[in-house]
Amino acid sequence: MLNGVLVALVTPFKDGQVDEEALRELIEFQIENGVSGLVPCGTTGESATLSHDEHKRVIEITVDAAKKRVPVVAGAGSNNTAEAIDLTRFAKDVGADAALHITPYYNKPTQEGIFRHFQAICQKAPLPIVVYNIQGRTGINITPETMARITELPEVVAIKEASGSLGQMASMVNLCGDNAALFAGDDGLTLPVLAIGGKGVISVLANLLPKKMSQLVKAWQDGNVAEAQKRANELTPLCNAMFIETNPIPVKTAVAMAGIIPNSDMRLPLCEMQPANKEKLVKILKDHSIIS
Repeated sequence: MLNGVLVALVTPFKDGQVDEEALRELIEFQIENGVSGLVPCGTTGESATLSHDEHKRVIEITVDAAKKRVPVVAGAGSNNTAEAIDLTRFAKDVGADAALHITPYYNKPTQEGIFRHFQAICQKAPLPIVVYNIQGRTGINITPETMARITELPEVVAIKEASGSLGQMASMVNLCGDNAALFAGDDGLTLPVLAIGGKGVISVLANLLPKKMSQLVKAWQDGNVAEAQKRANELTPLCNAMFIETNPIPVKTAVAMAGIIPNSDMRLPLCEMQPANKEKLVKILKDHSIIS
């Protein structure tokens, strides 16, 4: 069902509100340039500062704009299990193909609590689920053993792994088997994750370079290892640049500079890039002929 490059969409704003027209144009740009799926309302989409109504509207727009050309994996995660169930039901009702669920954050559940969280979502809002493990954001890691339990739930089809540990990811591939596809949660680890049996990446950089990210993954999938290595090495400075400040600040800035969205407006507590970091970003974008 899910494979290749799924873009973790930024959410454009205009005058403090979701810019629906710019969002639709961004989605069209992504599909035209070869992405395999759309992921609205994740970390990169600033879901933490969207109201519930806005969150649902962004999912709705994405499903409508995609027109079933590529799968939509709607961000529906919450540290409140009941809220996660509500968002997943909404995503299903409006036609999303799957839902992305981050590990519950701040309340730091035990491994058993994490399992029960996902079990409840699967039981009460049956829709294909992508489990998102990112300890740096949540304060809690899903162990490979717990992930193996979670992926036995039939609704769980994929894992977005952003722990940064290839050893942990390899353990998940071994323990989860064919129950769930592994996706890199860091652009810079796309090729290593493919090499250990992963199926692709849920990508921040694809907002800016959907075609190049898609070409990297396709080269690997076609068995052209040298080409995949070459493309991965070329993209490494850009992958790193997307995280010189908190995501999505750099990518939103870069996408606006490239004219893909009208501006880089963000909602507090996120703010514009610090001048020194912005200079670094501009240099990297110029070095790669993305801006002049």
